[in-house]
Amino acid sequence: MDGPFGYDSNTAAVRPKMSDWIGRHRARVVTWGRRFRTALPVDARDRRWLALALLPSVLAVVIYLATNAYPAYGAGLYTKIATAIAANDYVPPARIVGYTADGVPNAYPPLQLYILAVLLDLGGDPVEISRVLPSLGVLAVTIPIYLLARDVTESRPAGTAAAALVALNPQLLQWHVSAGGVVRSFAFLYAMTAIYAGYHVFEPGSRRAIGLGVIAFGLTLLTHPTYSLFVVVSYLLFWVIRDRSVRGLLHGAIVGFGGGLLASPWVAWVLATHGFAVFGAASGTHGGIGGGVAALAGDISPFLLLPVPVAVYLLVNREYLLPVWFVAVELLLKQPRFAYTIAALLVPAAGVLLLRTRGPSEWPGTETLDRRRVGAAILILVWTIGGGVYLTYEMTLVSDPSTPEFLDDEAVEAMEWVKTDTADEATFVVLGDAAEWFPALTDRTILIGPWGVEWEDAQRYDRQLTAYETVSICHSTSCVESIADSIGDRPEYVYAPKGHYTVRGETAVQFGTLERSFEQSPRWEQSYENEGVVIYRAVETS
Repeated sequence: MDGPFGYDSNTAAVRPKMSDWIGRHRARVVTWGRRFRTALPVDARDRRWLALALLPSVLAVVIYLATNAYPAYGAGLYTKIATAIAANDYVPPARIVGYTADGVPNAYPPLQLYILAVLLDLGGDPVEISRVLPSLGVLAVTIPIYLLARDVTESRPAGTAAAALVALNPQLLQWHVSAGGVVRSFAFLYAMTAIYAGYHVFEPGSRRAIGLGVIAFGLTLLTHPTYSLFVVVSYLLFWVIRDRSVRGLLHGAIVGFGGGLLASPWVAWVLATHGFAVFGAASGTHGGIGGGVAALAGDISPFLLLPVPVAVYLLVNREYLLPVWFVAVELLLKQPRFAYTIAALLVPAAGVLLLRTRGPSEWPGTETLDRRRVGAAILILVWTIGGGVYLTYEMTLVSDPSTPEFLDDEAVEAMEWVKTDTADEATFVVLGDAAEWFPALTDRTILIGPWGVEWEDAQRYDRQLTAYETVSICHSTSCVESIADSIGDRPEYVYAPKGHYTVRGETAVQFGTLERSFEQSPRWEQSYENEGVVIYRAVETS
């Protein structure tokens, strides 16, 4: 067991490529190749299973890109921040204009926003980047998920099965392959890498795991706070179940403090610019620690009940890590995506345990290509095909529940008109989910919307969220005006979608009632219309 994390590694020399440079530096290249291959926690036996693990992710990405001409959900605020960073010579701006009358604080972790800023600065289209870039994170996270499941179960087929279950889970995919995945898919990648390292931090000879954990946790902190919380919860649980020694506690603390040190320049800037209250405000809007308990009290997805019998089976057989991890994350974190991730490890782990207890010692993952390994590969392929068929069906529905598009051709055309034919200081109320993209694509201000307000104040965030959800389904002029008045600002323009559109990803429909109400009102006049959007301008009345 000469490889890192207890796995054999193939240390054979890498055949140098035929080039003059490599010819001159052959010995150095061979040495680098040996060190690189020795450092990788995979060997030749992983190649086929890892390739099979990547197949479902590739299929999910291809289906998404083929069925979504525009990105699902929104990345407008991320785009607006990235644009401001690039325009400010890569000095972070204190506030982001366009979202509410006063703008919102810029306290978001900066790593992916800076990457996005570079891409935009190089001439990339923000909408297309938001459609394509998240796919890279979705593909890359397959590797740490495979490695983690492989090591927890001591089975390569189980690692592949876990990766396939994650890749084709619509509830997970919607958060990571969609536009917000420009941040979240990479946060998931960094978090799962940190957690994979964390599994090995609490065992002897873990220096490489500690180093990887420090880097990956630092990247997670610099990307997304909720995924950072997921890592912290996981590390604490790993220590309690796998170690409980002072040495293990010290190793975990090194990862925590080391990652915090990497993120400290951003934290220091936020504290100096906005003060500590900005973190307290945000923590009160997205569940925080214990948010899962409150979510369970209100509603729970039936899909999260499916792994419960599997967890009970593992507990009965004294396999505690995955069941306790699943329950802890479900109770502590409001977002179910994290519990779904652990559930993807539960199922193959139970399958491996069942085979071990009912069959001979020769179990899947050995060098022998026995019937069990073939059977496991076939099951994974069947799941991949079936999951791909389901994703194709779901993503082509008019009311696509997993990857709804916030934009379409008519919305983009209307926003181009706004950018060229309205005053720079014009203010808008935008109905529907196109509002999230609106300031980024028009450089105009929306008065109602929750995006970024969580950093300001929890009560203000709730007020803006409620106002946005309510105004987006208004069917009369008086409804729009009263909600705008409740926020404190009457807009110069109202942007209203026609026909089908989405509100927080859920399908809504306008049947023309709102249009007729605006047309009959002496306080508004139509300024722009296409097949999908109509825009009204306020008329001054004496």
